Amino acid sequence: MTTSQPLGRRERKKAATRKTISDVATRLFLERGFDDVSIREVADAADVSPTTVFAHFPQKEALVFDEDDEQRDRLVSAVRDRPLGSTINRAIHDFHVTELRANVDEHGDEVTRTFMRFLNETPALRDYAAKMWLRHEDALSEAIADELGLDEPTAEIRVYARFILQMQLLVNESDDPFATLEAGFAILENGWARVEADLDDSAGVSPREDAAADS
Repeated sequence: MTTSQPLGRRERKKAATRKTISDVATRLFLERGFDDVSIREVADAADVSPTTVFAHFPQKEALVFDEDDEQRDRLVSAVRDRPLGSTINRAIHDFHVTELRANVDEHGDEVTRTFMRFLNETPALRDYAAKMWLRHEDALSEAIADELGLDEPTAEIRVYARFILQMQLLVNESDDPFATLEAGFAILENGWARVEADLDDSAGVSPREDAAADS
């Protein structure tokens, strides 16, 4: 008991230092632009050394994404720990909705929009975010395969996992992330043929029929 408590305190201190550095860096980046803030300036503002910054973040872009591993773990847990009777697709949908709402509740809608605009307008961060999310593909695919009683992911599982992760990038870039999220999962749940049929029904006539009528 006595040996585990100091380890816990150290881990908590490391996590707090990491979050402080990330929060300070993000504030400076939003105020002055990503390219105009140095690691030295981040370290000074966070009251740590540049060595400490690099001990927590391997590169400058990572400063903005302080929950990469945690997000991966939460995504996998959404599949493994889903409620009884819930499909994998529904569980992942609910995970993304919860993450979006938590972000808005914590920071406010306007702050969230400002941050996402900053992210999407900074090429280095946009590229890093894409690579970061796609790094979760193996973990997500393996979790799904395991839940389905398979020894390894099939091609279908890997395609599905890639769709899920790519869709998150579209959500990040959208002015209406919730609508984009719902649209993406509607396609994953029902397939494009169903979505196309519903759009045709709502329009009253299909584009092909409309073109034929014009000719």
